[in-house]
Amino acid sequence: MSNLRRKLQSNHEAGTKSLGIFVTCGFPEKSASLPILNAIDRGGADFIELGMPFSDPLAEGIPIQRSSEAALLGGITMNDTFGVARNFRKESATPLVLMGYTNPVLHYGISNFFETAHSSGVDAVILPDLSPEESAPYREAAREADVDLVFLIAPTTPEDRIREIDNLSSGFVYAVSITGLTGNQIDEIGAVTQYLERVKTIVVKNPLLVGFGISSHDVAVELSRHTQGCIVGSALINKIEHLWSNSQLSSSERLESIQSFIHELKNGAS
Repeated sequence: MSNLRRKLQSNHEAGTKSLGIFVTCGFPEKSASLPILNAIDRGGADFIELGMPFSDPLAEGIPIQRSSEAALLGGITMNDTFGVARNFRKESATPLVLMGYTNPVLHYGISNFFETAHSSGVDAVILPDLSPEESAPYREAAREADVDLVFLIAPTTPEDRIREIDNLSSGFVYAVSITGLTGNQIDEIGAVTQYLERVKTIVVKNPLLVGFGISSHDVAVELSRHTQGCIVGSALINKIEHLWSNSQLSSSERLESIQSFIHELKNGAS
């Protein structure tokens, strides 16, 4: 059983919902990546998604698009991202997931990418633009490298395809809460909960987690009633952007604010 799956199962058996946190590597600057990961970890995230910056992130809304652009302008590379993962793993056993797009993986070489991910301490990979029909070489490389490969479903995904994705996934199945981009608000939470209630009876092989549009503890709690946990990304990106735009704050104050934000997402306001 993988490190990620073990953590999710342990939380589930303890009656605890899992919280995944997304952050773009190299944002807002290269030197901040590892300290930000450590702050997220201290805040209580159950796993961390480290975004691999890409020039055309199709599933992402404006906040994550902007963070990816800033990271690329700052000179971030795939090897830099692996380096951040490697240094984080030296300090923490918290599961680490890489999230990005297939183009950079193809450029790096599929097998080489997954082997390097594993040697860097990465537990899983999410590629939102990877379809089941084109996934065989990625699944084979991931399996050989002992890295989980997570697939996504959406409210429009047919039941037979959900079953196929559950069968192909390892680690967990990522339920996109809305038909739209990351960072969009959830307008009809009742419709989302109905969708999740339906999906949780279909996804039986893997844990089911929900993401997109989750920006507060209350929304996280509501959607996690129907899943084993949730993933938050754009809300943290917006938080980081705000913190780094305030020149009056010290580095430690920014990191403490991130840690507190993650703690509140996980546990509610104290």
